[in-house]
Amino acid sequence: MKSTEAAYPAVPVRSMLMVILWPSFLTACVASGVLFSLIDPEQLILLDNRIQLSNMGVYTIGFFVFWLLGAISSSLTVLLSTDSK
Repeated sequence: MKSTEAAYPAVPVRSMLMVILWPSFLTACVASGVLFSLIDPEQLILLDNRIQLSNMGVYTIGFFVFWLLGAISSSLTVLLSTDSK
């Protein structure tokens, strides 16, 4: 019977962060490009009010929202792919 340390060597935190953040960053780039090529930020309405931000502000917030969603997805993938023996 093998120990869990031999079966699953410790992965450095920096490496784990790159496994999570890099794919989510690339996903956010593509998602932002697709969304904002189809939707004009000046036409966005939130709760019956127009968004009072510049186009660059809307692009920035949209990018970080997509990056956060991608990071959550990648984190769940890493969590579910590790065996908890």
